Amino acid sequence: MSPATASDLDDAVLSQVTAAVQAAGERLRERYTLHARGISTEEIVSEIYANDAAVLDLLKEPLLAARPGSRWAEDELAGGPLPPGEWWIVDPAEGNINHVHGMPDWAVTATLVRDNHPVLTVVQLPLTGENYTAVAGRGACLNGAQLRVSAKTDLSAALTGTGQAKPGEDEQTFRRIGDSVTAMLINGLVVRVSVPATLQLIHVAAGRMDAFWQFSDVRSGLVAGALLVAEAGGAVTDIHGEPWSLASRDFLAAAPGIHAAATNVLSSIA
Repeated sequence: MSPATASDLDDAVLSQVTAAVQAAGERLRERYTLHARGISTEEIVSEIYANDAAVLDLLKEPLLAARPGSRWAEDELAGGPLPPGEWWIVDPAEGNINHVHGMPDWAVTATLVRDNHPVLTVVQLPLTGENYTAVAGRGACLNGAQLRVSAKTDLSAALTGTGQAKPGEDEQTFRRIGDSVTAMLINGLVVRVSVPATLQLIHVAAGRMDAFWQFSDVRSGLVAGALLVAEAGGAVTDIHGEPWSLASRDFLAAAPGIHAAATNVLSSIA
């Protein structure tokens, strides 16, 4: 990910974004159950849409007001670059599928992207009270404490992760995921395969995991974690080691000490 700074984004803007994300998180926490909701695909999709709809009003207007002239990326499952300027890439319920199945791995994320580079992000985990924030050039924090990526230098000791970006991806992508998991199991220590991406990327930023990769360009699952990892001192590239941007077709975030070894493993996956 190319370096970016955001000196014009002061603490007041970060506070506004944090307040909006926390309000949305509280509403989702109220909707959360310890049992799964929905049996058929149609029922599950309906519950997912209902979660998004329940919090959208708490997010869209406050975030657009926080940055006059900014725009809203409507499709949270879309990928690829955006037109120049400032855009909000928001996932009202990152890990929505977990939420509706009574699992705790979900969050609310809001990321300001400037000319296709994330410059500010807030990730709120309502069930635990964890609040991850990053502003380009100012570091990444968990509840105000600075984050730092892992100091590991040996891939064979690494805890890594991946997962699918969305349901219904093409068969080739699923096969690449499977092949990459096999390759990393051979070369690493442990591989976690789960969703959503952001919940794995916060672990990379905090030094709990050592790398995360994904064969996808879904923006909403990557931009928040990309900024957090980069600001925590990690390497954020594509799987070939080239700088990552919204135009990239795949993604790798890793501790610097294992990044080269991870690209060697993953870049061989056809």
